[in-house]
Amino acid sequence: MIKFIPALGGMLLAATLSLPLSAQKLKLTEGTLDVLKGQTEINTAFAYDNLKVGKYDKEEDYIKDKTADYNKKEAGRGDSWAKAWKDDREARYEPKFIELFNDKGNIKAVHNKDAKYTLVFKTSFIEPGFNVGVWRKNASMNGEVWIVETANPSKALAKISVDKAQGRVFGGFDFDTGVRIAEAYADAGKALAKFINN
Repeated sequence: MIKFIPALGGMLLAATLSLPLSAQKLKLTEGTLDVLKGQTEINTAFAYDNLKVGKYDKEEDYIKDKTADYNKKEAGRGDSWAKAWKDDREARYEPKFIELFNDKGNIKAVHNKDAKYTLVFKTSFIEPGFNVGVWRKNASMNGEVWIVETANPSKALAKISVDKAQGRVFGGFDFDTGVRIAEAYADAGKALAKFINN
């Protein structure tokens, strides 16, 4: 007879909840990646226009509600959180994307406007997830990648959809929202490098 141990059951439930529900998907939706043949580096830029967050259709509404909620609990905490929410893009998300992209591919992502082509990562949706110990939900992110001539950024030579990039940290020590989301960008960078270099 198998005995159910409550503590073990809780750990198994937490482990199950931390697993991604579905794997990341990348798809070339327009154009061709042939233009990148022979390139050794690509300028990299990021855009966050019309961003949806969790159940919010507008990022501004998410920031407004979260800021007010945190400020009710502790004066100034929400304002600090709102600043960190925006600062994490350049401080955490983008470096993680570039690090993993460069780790897995022959074309290196750089900040160099002299590069012939630019990869523009346009984030369209972020699920921040949560981690409150026993209960957790991974962060995830959707976006679209445009490959453009650096001199003509308004015309995409290729478009790649990125769906359900997963933000998860081994061991579950991702109590900070920024850490979870940064891992989703790392996941996207790694997968995109493989996709482009195949």
